[in-house]
Amino acid sequence: MATVSSTSTGTISSAGIGSGLDVNSIVTQLMAIERRPLTALQTKASTIQSTVSEYGKIKSAVSTLNSLAVKLASNTTWGQTVTNSSSTAVAASSNGATAGTYQVEVSSLASVQTIASTDPTVTKSKLIGSGTLHIELGTLATSASSPATFTPSGTPAVDVTIGATDTVADIRDRINASGAGVTALIMTDANGSRLLIRSNSTGAASGFRTSVTDADNNNTDGQGLSSLAYDPSSGVANMTRTQTAANAVATVNGLAVSSATNTLPNIVDGLTLTLTAPTTAPVTVNVVADTDSLKKTITDFAAAYSAVYKLIADDTKYNPTSKTGGVLQGDSAATGMQRQLRTLAGGTSSASAMFAHLSDAGLQIQVDGSMTVNDTKLSSALANLGELKKLFANSDTVDPTLDGFAKRFRGVTDALLGVEGSLSTRTTGLSLALQRNQSDQDNLNLRLAGTEKRLRAQYTALDATMATLTTQSSYITQQIAAWNSNKN
Repeated sequence: MATVSSTSTGTISSAGIGSGLDVNSIVTQLMAIERRPLTALQTKASTIQSTVSEYGKIKSAVSTLNSLAVKLASNTTWGQTVTNSSSTAVAASSNGATAGTYQVEVSSLASVQTIASTDPTVTKSKLIGSGTLHIELGTLATSASSPATFTPSGTPAVDVTIGATDTVADIRDRINASGAGVTALIMTDANGSRLLIRSNSTGAASGFRTSVTDADNNNTDGQGLSSLAYDPSSGVANMTRTQTAANAVATVNGLAVSSATNTLPNIVDGLTLTLTAPTTAPVTVNVVADTDSLKKTITDFAAAYSAVYKLIADDTKYNPTSKTGGVLQGDSAATGMQRQLRTLAGGTSSASAMFAHLSDAGLQIQVDGSMTVNDTKLSSALANLGELKKLFANSDTVDPTLDGFAKRFRGVTDALLGVEGSLSTRTTGLSLALQRNQSDQDNLNLRLAGTEKRLRAQYTALDATMATLTTQSSYITQQIAAWNSNKN
């Protein structure tokens, strides 16, 4: 149907009204032909985008393979160790500790100092008295043969103000809110209740003493607030010490060790021991190679290789049934990477006297190019850890035939992922092709707009001319008819 438009002179015109010529249909069909090159460009852009997407997947897969190659080429990976202990009395953890065996004996655990009130009638609501309770941290040493001594830790003593209306529960809360390095609590048993005060940290240096400025003006008589005074070094012990602050005492391979806590961090390089109970017999702690982690890393490496190989194979294959090719069929960069990786995986290394090929350690290349792991062979290879490490991680700056496979894969994948590598240059080239394609589309769209404008003007003018001719023809026909009528 013709489109009606308004001209600048105010008259109404419509292409095809005068002549019956379908200008819009003609122009639309002609422009469909003119747009075929644009359609071809858009199809090409879609193909390039698909290629870019596949290369992105390949790059990600190669990056994963690279990370695992780097890991397997690292001495740190091959030096990982785990621990086991013959008793729950001693737990062990390794952070790069050297393999070895240790005999551990625990004489005593680290403990906190605890003191308890002596009044068995204490309840949470009982009032004791008012004044100021002074709490000071330090080392409190007592023995049967010498007077008690107290060595301050250097941390200033903390004063806790107690009011006349403060109950035992209030005193507990005020002590806990003071930040004095101790914790107060009320313990109830069959004999009654006790106010307990204990140090927050274990170790001999985490002991404490308490003194009182009592409102009744007697700071040591055990009445009122002075019932909470405990300082054996001054002869005041109105509370009972139920537990002494002490260090953990143990021996490791016959050497005496002491710790303020029950954790012995880095007792030997990378080995931490945690003591949970005194022992009656030596506990054996073994530090052994972490073969489980190594096995997983090697298995992951094989899976990552297979992922790269299969991805490229799928992208470059031809399906004879559907008669369609993969997105990267005929892409020389992709097939070149595939050949390079397969040649590398099937190669030989002289680094190890026991293993020459990856397949010797259980990493076997299949007919489809993927790499599978023979668990039995890999487990056997892990029993010869030194030689297996050479197969993967050996590095020789003079003779590349002595390089391990992990180092070789790291070098190849580094190159593929590098700025000048196949993946980077191919991706860059595709990006430039997309930019050129878009530029070509933009230019063609401008030309098509001009072509459509020209065609519409031409066919509109033709329509107008044909309308004029039609009008003239009708007039002449009418005149002839009139002349013939008059003649008759």
